Amino acid sequence: MAFSIGGIIAIVIFYLLILVIGIWAARRTRSVGAEAIDRSEAIMVGGRDIGMIVGVFTMTATWVGGGYINGTAEAVYLTGSGLAWAQAPFGYACSLIIGGMFFAKPMRSRGYVTMLDPFQQQYGRRMGGLLFLPAVFGEMFWSGAILSALGTTLSVVVDIGIDAAVIISACIAVFYTLIGGLYSVAYTDVVQLICIFLGLWLTIPFAMTNVAVVDITKTARERVFQPPWLGSIAEKDITMWLDNYLLLMLGGIPWQVYFQRVLSASSATYARLLSYLAAIGCIIMAIPCVLIGAVGASTDWNLTSYGYPGPEARNKSEMILPIVMQNLCPDFVSYFGLGAVSAAVMSSADSSILSASSMFARNIYQVTFRQQASDNEIVWVMRITIFLFGSAATALALFTHSVYGLWFLSSDLVYVLIFPQLICALFIKSTNTYGSAAGYLVGLLFRISGGEPYLHLEPFICYPGCYYGWLGNREVTFQRFPFKTFSMIISFVCNICVSFAVKWLFETGVLAPRFDILENVVARHSKKSLERTTLVRGGISPGDMHNEADAIGPGAMHLSEITAVRATEPRLSLHPAAYTNVGSEYGESSASRTSSSGATSPASPVGE
Repeated sequence: MAFSIGGIIAIVIFYLLILVIGIWAARRTRSVGAEAIDRSEAIMVGGRDIGMIVGVFTMTATWVGGGYINGTAEAVYLTGSGLAWAQAPFGYACSLIIGGMFFAKPMRSRGYVTMLDPFQQQYGRRMGGLLFLPAVFGEMFWSGAILSALGTTLSVVVDIGIDAAVIISACIAVFYTLIGGLYSVAYTDVVQLICIFLGLWLTIPFAMTNVAVVDITKTARERVFQPPWLGSIAEKDITMWLDNYLLLMLGGIPWQVYFQRVLSASSATYARLLSYLAAIGCIIMAIPCVLIGAVGASTDWNLTSYGYPGPEARNKSEMILPIVMQNLCPDFVSYFGLGAVSAAVMSSADSSILSASSMFARNIYQVTFRQQASDNEIVWVMRITIFLFGSAATALALFTHSVYGLWFLSSDLVYVLIFPQLICALFIKSTNTYGSAAGYLVGLLFRISGGEPYLHLEPFICYPGCYYGWLGNREVTFQRFPFKTFSMIISFVCNICVSFAVKWLFETGVLAPRFDILENVVARHSKKSLERTTLVRGGISPGDMHNEADAIGPGAMHLSEITAVRATEPRLSLHPAAYTNVGSEYGESSASRTSSSGATSPASPVGE
């Protein structure tokens, strides 16, 4: 393919547009940071004043990136896959709906800054740091998939090589994210989503009316050049299909990139509404991707400049979307479409890089190691880690081979390890660090035991229905049994069972308080449970202890409990503005909690 001057011009124009908007939005970050107490929070959650329109655009654009559009088109085009296996659009749309229904309100109402805050509040700093690992790896895999898709698109339009395309795109995304934080990411998302919408839909009429393309309504149900693009689900593959769908639907919730938008909303109600509207946006944006994949499956490539054999035979199926634009549309359409899409697919990469940086700066650096770090210090840590995480995502993008495969892999870690922990941290307050650690390790063990074909990791356990198949040029083992969902459920049940067992052991006096080495049961527990642990051993019967506790009332705090609370210092210090909406949900004042002496204390302490 000849070097394309027109393509270069289109790319430069769209990239400059994105860069200018990112720099403009950075000015707002500085102005909000000057008014707010913490500029770091202004970078992380945009001062919690992201408007409805911008919020809907940025939450939709977070999912509708390079992996989404290229992966959906690839799934529809592939032989043996088809629309039936293009699960991402409906999977992530359902994820946004469920997130809005059950998770957006408690997260926003309690005023958290990152997704890891409830983990560290419930399970302590160490466990929060352990949960940081799958969260940050998930963000990095997702960013790598986005940049990989972007690189393949640019390599088609201007023939500059995938490596160079990935590096150039990553540098631009990292630059405006570094200087502007969430404001730059959000406002560039608006432009990027508009570009991708126009670019994709401009392609459709020209591609569908090309002389090399057979009517897609015919190829949807009849075999012409390949099996029908609607696809089908064999009875033996239903469990595998459900496992992947649940992975996308539930595994799409516990992402910092999602909760960053939720936490930037001005209220819990707005946060829920953003999720619902973004779900509709995801479906709308998937429609042109499906049509382009169908066009690819309906094309006689002998009649095009691409020639024989087709993209799938050349192992280029992941590039079907830019190939259709390049070979089935006039030059001016392909330049605009490819240029707009190339600029737009950065919308998810920049979000993930910022999310990973936010979690590290707040939950690892500040909460775990430097509780007294100044706001300026946190800002600089974020800037450095944005650069480092951006570089890591770029390195991943240079070594990926299947966009859709990396897409599933990135959700896999989050689904099995973080989703059950998030449910427990938000809704099952009796769980503790011991249960969390046990659930984490057991879930990881069961997940690894099932193998991972995209990493060529053979399974230790061959579940019912496992079989050998080909992935590229390599024969690997696939599992039909829904072992990913099974691993997630095992992790969830293990967390609850171990938590209640450890709690019972301390409450009944079987274990002495000194054995609470993680300081997350005796030191953190409620007054009744604490007294049962310490007073039963002192000769007071359980009935007397209950009578005493009821007489004292729930609002009092014993000296032993005050000592236990102090034992968990340092605490997770949330911004005072974080508590403004808690009272409406829990029926109590949340701006501060006042002790009998009149002093105020922050939210729940974080254990070691």
